[in-house]
Amino acid sequence: MSGSTASGDGDRRQAANASLFFKRWLANPLQMGSVIPSSRTLCRRIAALVERAPDEVVLELGAGTGVVSRALLAAGVPAGKLAVVEIVPEMAGHLRAVLPGVNVVCGDAFELARDLPERLHGKVGTAICGIPLVLLPLEQQRRFVAAVEAVAPGKGFLLYSYCITSPLPHGKLGLHARREAWTPLNLPPASVWRYQPRR
Repeated sequence: MSGSTASGDGDRRQAANASLFFKRWLANPLQMGSVIPSSRTLCRRIAALVERAPDEVVLELGAGTGVVSRALLAAGVPAGKLAVVEIVPEMAGHLRAVLPGVNVVCGDAFELARDLPERLHGKVGTAICGIPLVLLPLEQQRRFVAAVEAVAPGKGFLLYSYCITSPLPHGKLGLHARREAWTPLNLPPASVWRYQPRR
């Protein structure tokens, strides 16, 4: 395949991703953190923060069009060790088509004990959240924290957000918070936060 053909294919895929992403944002803005997909720089920074033992999976919640998923695969996460949860059926179908071998679950990130296959419970190395939790009331944020804890006890999660300060009231949620990365060139600029349960 020539370089120009590969470049053209990449451009078409990026345009298709943006179109699908924007369509879903119009349908439900509160399910999407931004009007456009995350930048490659942000995706690479997220992938670099992943921690996983050989028998553990990376769990991505709110995978959207799969831009972070592709960065995780490019960083060396085997397809069979990546599980993505996407609540929108159309987007889950898109992910199955573009991420062969990845465990794609059309389910609710707030109901992981129910929707994530039981064989993955307790086998999550890193959970990554692309859901705009900052927009949700405290009780919903608590539900999310409990959902992750149910399948990844003690692990916490990474959250990418467009907030400079912690997007979650971590004290009220019983979490430690640490900003691990900031990507000023993302549009809009984004941070990656690591939240872990207090012990």
